[in-house]
Amino acid sequence: MYALYLKNKLYYVGLASNLRTRLNHHLKDRHADTWDRFSVYLTVHDEHIRELESLVIRIAAPKGNRQKGKFYRADDLKRGFRRQIAEFQKIELEGLFSSEKNKEKFKRRVVQEGREPALKPYVKKGFRIRFDYKGRKYIAKVRSNGKINFKGKLFNSPSLVGSAVTKRPTNGWTTWKYQRSPGEWVFIDKLRQ
Repeated sequence: MYALYLKNKLYYVGLASNLRTRLNHHLKDRHADTWDRFSVYLTVHDEHIRELESLVIRIAAPKGNRQKGKFYRADDLKRGFRRQIAEFQKIELEGLFSSEKNKEKFKRRVVQEGREPALKPYVKKGFRIRFDYKGRKYIAKVRSNGKINFKGKLFNSPSLVGSAVTKRPTNGWTTWKYQRSPGEWVFIDKLRQ
């Protein structure tokens, strides 16, 4: 990686595999009379060199660089944030301008969608959980992202799924069980220990 300076002020940052050829080129291109000295920065490995160049360009903002640079495998967060904000605003408007029954649905939906799944840190691959309640056996599937699929609906916490079964507040950590070994069903609270 190299940097071009004009009167001790950073003007341009770039990458070169052949520095001599690149500097000769800069003496003839649009940068011809815009720099008076340069510096070179060597790295041991080049696997993140483009990200390093992009970072320097974005922080220092040299006048000579037209491109900001890109980060490898980076996501454009603006698009995702806009989508999430639009969805949240839609949900919020539904809650404000709807009947009491729909307001209750709205509250549950905000609670469910607004949190990261509680089981996420404990799940590597999907598994089944079960809840024995009033003589019936209820089965749900924990996905690899920690979300719980119960009767076609996704939940972020075992307590919300438990409440969907009992129709009242329930501690899902001490009601739902998973199969730790063949035939041995234990409460999912054991995952946190």
